[in-house]
Amino acid sequence: MKKIILLLVSYTLYPTPYALFAQTKVETEVRVLLRDGSSFSGKTVMGNVILVTAYGRLDIPLEHVTAMDMGITPDKSNENKIINLIKQMANSSADMRKSAYEELTKLNIGDIQIISDFIYSEKYVAAEFTDFTPEAALIELKASLNIDDSVSDKDVITIDGEYTMGGTYDFKKIDLKTEYGTLLLPKEKIEHMDVFYGGSERAFVLLGNKHISANVNGGWFRTGIILKRGQKISIHASGEIMLASLSNSKYKPDGTISGTVSGGSTEEKDENDYAVSSGSTYPIYGNVVYKIGESGTMMKAGAKFNGNAKGAGILYISVYETVYNTANTGSYLVKISVK
Repeated sequence: MKKIILLLVSYTLYPTPYALFAQTKVETEVRVLLRDGSSFSGKTVMGNVILVTAYGRLDIPLEHVTAMDMGITPDKSNENKIINLIKQMANSSADMRKSAYEELTKLNIGDIQIISDFIYSEKYVAAEFTDFTPEAALIELKASLNIDDSVSDKDVITIDGEYTMGGTYDFKKIDLKTEYGTLLLPKEKIEHMDVFYGGSERAFVLLGNKHISANVNGGWFRTGIILKRGQKISIHASGEIMLASLSNSKYKPDGTISGTVSGGSTEEKDENDYAVSSGSTYPIYGNVVYKIGESGTMMKAGAKFNGNAKGAGILYISVYETVYNTANTGSYLVKISVK
């Protein structure tokens, strides 16, 4: 239920048909796993993902899409022909049964669900013959197309690296630009696709009373941004957070403290364990910190960071503090872009 509610609230449902990629298209880096086990990485042009679900039509911004698992979309255009072929396998003529069997085993991936739905329905009556059966034809067809029993009839979209939604993602193929040239990959050949969006800047809010590195229950904000080793990361942060465990001092993302001194004037003062100007890569109180992967090493970002990913995985961000206190207040606005 959590997954469904998130999607229905966060993304727009359309009651009328919209074309795939109706929005602005961008060149996006992807990693594609084919059903035969082959894997390719490269760039393709994509826009928002239009997913038709049981709850309506979702328009999912591409920057939130992290992965796709392709199901088997039934091709209803051949339904009557397939049902007639299955019925033909009950014919007393062995040649007729063999002919129907061979034709069934040469069908396309979109016909698998049609065969399965019919032979497991109440309408199907198994024939007395055991030499050529629709069940055996289905097994052979799936084997020839590298389809196992775990494959769904729905396309499953992973959003922000955490939430999933199943439905129909209607596209025919992708043109993948690789170092070896451009590959044309039909949807039915694709099993899984990771999306490494490198488009416009994304913004996140770190809350002082929650997103603290010492908080073992939700202290790290999961951005949903999936990084691969070597990708360029830019992190800019602003705002102010009051850390209750540090004398209620108000910290900025670079570790400086805003404090009130005698006379009522306000000045910047450094009361941290490490000098702000030291250039140390070790975080100081109030710093924005990040890690790649849930068990990744914590790294200092501060108010401004430009660098390269030293690992691969989902990007997490937080505010550095060794003690978590729910009395903290304030927030940081963190803007992240990846290339």
